Amino acid sequence: MTYQELKQNEAIRVYITRADAALSALGYTEHSFAHVCKVAETAGALLKTMGYSDREVELARMAGYLHDIGNLVNRVDHSQSGAVMAFRILDKLGMEAEDIADIVSAIGNHDEGTGVPVHPVAAALILADKSDVRRSRVRNVDAATFDIHDRVNYSVQDSSLEINDAHTTLTLKLSIDTHYSSVMDYFEIFLERMILCRKAAERLGLVFRLVINEQTVM
Repeated sequence: MTYQELKQNEAIRVYITRADAALSALGYTEHSFAHVCKVAETAGALLKTMGYSDREVELARMAGYLHDIGNLVNRVDHSQSGAVMAFRILDKLGMEAEDIADIVSAIGNHDEGTGVPVHPVAAALILADKSDVRRSRVRNVDAATFDIHDRVNYSVQDSSLEINDAHTTLTLKLSIDTHYSSVMDYFEIFLERMILCRKAAERLGLVFRLVINEQTVM
C-alpha cells in the first residue's frame, strides 16, 4: 500500500470531500485536498530530510492524507474518530499491522489538547498540519465579517517550514499582513499548536523556532 494508491481510492476521496463539507457548514477553513495533500507532502519531506527510512516517509505521507477524515463524524475528537476510520480502511485494504499501527497512532495524536508526538511519523504529521496556515484556506469572501480564525489565516501572506543545514533547528517562518491580524491574534489562536510543534520537533531531535515578520518570537 502506497500514498499514491490511497490518493486514487475513490471511497477515501468521498470521505475527505464530505468531511470538508461538514467543516464548511460549521464555518471552518478549508480542510480538503489542498490541505491534506500539502500536509502529506510536508510530513514526508521532513522525515526524508532527517534521514528516516523510505517506508517511514511513505507512512507519514499516508497519515497526512488521511488525518482529517474524522471531521466527517464530528469536529470534536476528530483525531480519534479519524484514527478509527483509518484503521478500518487500511485493514480492509490489506496493509501490514505494523504500518497501520504507526498511521493510526499518528492520526489519533495530531490535534492539540490530546496529541502527543509518540513516534517520528506522528511528530512529522503534527508539524506539517499545524504549519499549514495560509490565506487560501479562508472560505469567507467578505473581509468585513471575518472571525478571528479567518483574520489570522488571511493575514498570512507567506509561510515556510525549514530545517537548517546542520539538521538541528526547524523554523516556521510567517509573513503576516498586520492590516488583517496582529501577531498577538496569532498567539491567541495558535499558541497551543506552537507548543505541540515544539514537542514534535524535539521528538525529531530538532529545536523549534517561530519567526514572524523576521522577528523570532519562539
